[in-house]
Amino acid sequence: MDTNLKCPKWGRNLSLIIVISGILFGFSFPGILNAPQAEADFVQISLPEDLGELAIIEGNSLLPIVDPSNPEPQPVRRIRVVITGYSSTEDQTDSDPFITAAGTQVREGIIANNLFPFGTKIKLPELYGEKIFVVEDRMNWKKGYYHVDIWFPSYWEAKEFGAKRTYIEVLES
Repeated sequence: MDTNLKCPKWGRNLSLIIVISGILFGFSFPGILNAPQAEADFVQISLPEDLGELAIIEGNSLLPIVDPSNPEPQPVRRIRVVITGYSSTEDQTDSDPFITAAGTQVREGIIANNLFPFGTKIKLPELYGEKIFVVEDRMNWKKGYYHVDIWFPSYWEAKEFGAKRTYIEVLES
């Protein structure tokens, strides 16, 4: 009795196919491919005493509250950018067009930018002289870092503003 117990051609690499599928599609093999669990250490953050008062926005952002006794902040950086306007319409914002990405209400002097942290103050000297704007909103990631959007109360004001190339002055924080 000669029994031929050869493995079929497709079955030879079955275990290899299963392992590769598991890696590609995230199947887990108990005890083999389990990643070690990472445990986070909670660190107490100490803030310098000279920061003054801070406003906590949405529980995760700290914005400084302006102290009228402090002198006007000085420019620390000058950057060439493209400046456009936007308004509180759902096609230009998200589903809640009157709330900024920082969690504040839209108002005059708000700008959107992806480079600077919330609360960064900037000036547009060629367009607005000494007026100070505050970064409290974000833009679509496709716009990049060197694009600034100024908030306008109406769609037509934003459209009339158009697009301009100029420079901004980033003020010390």
